Amino acid sequence: MKEQRYIVDTTLRDGEQTAGVAFSLAEKVRTALLLDRAGIYQIESGAPMIGKIEKDTICKIIENRVNSKISTWNRIAESDIRHSLDCCPDIIHISAPVSYPHIYSKLKKNKEWLRNRLRECAGFALEMGYEVTIGYEDASRADMSFVISLTEMLGALGVSTVRIADTVGVLTPSRTTEMIREVHNAADVRIEFHAHNDLGCAAANSIAAARAGAAFIDTTLFGLGERAGNCDMRTFIKSAAQMYDIRPSLADAETLENELITLNR
Repeated sequence: MKEQRYIVDTTLRDGEQTAGVAFSLAEKVRTALLLDRAGIYQIESGAPMIGKIEKDTICKIIENRVNSKISTWNRIAESDIRHSLDCCPDIIHISAPVSYPHIYSKLKKNKEWLRNRLRECAGFALEMGYEVTIGYEDASRADMSFVISLTEMLGALGVSTVRIADTVGVLTPSRTTEMIREVHNAADVRIEFHAHNDLGCAAANSIAAARAGAAFIDTTLFGLGERAGNCDMRTFIKSAAQMYDIRPSLADAETLENELITLNR
């Protein structure tokens, strides 16, 4: 039997960062319904801390779903997580900048601050009874020994999955393979991979990640996403379906795209 690989669709969250793209409440709910019907494993529905309209949309998505797990995106802040609790998602995803440029220049903090904040936020969400996944923002430029130490800490806390994010789109397939294997071999957690397409390698990197042990691959419909976009769902499925058991099928992914085109006419 083929090994399974699972699609995490982020069309409604990262895909909406595409220049000129803004989904209405009805469009988000309808798109989520189509994704759910196609059997997508997880739908990243949005960020509740944005406000009431975003929360209402996420709640509607959760109300209508049948098959998919619904996740919400949060910064490393307890206030963000409390907004997510209002929506009762299946998964609370917490994004943590892990590269030194992001920690020291963007956040103006240090590694110990990040470690403590991540422990506090992950612990809080776990105590509230939620499945927690952690996203390593800008992991492709991070010190891997630091990433591995964070992963060991989070695994001991009970975090189920860590996401390796190529936030600035600089990875190649060979480096992706090395990174995924390093983390996969170091800690007993599942690996998710999130690619950006700045160098045109999002699909190739995602395939490399799957082969190296990543169980979850982030995609968007049409490859939507900020700058050059994210990994295109249909391209990934077309390339990886002979190696892995993946839902949706290529035919389902094509139907999804056609229905979304019709929805937005």
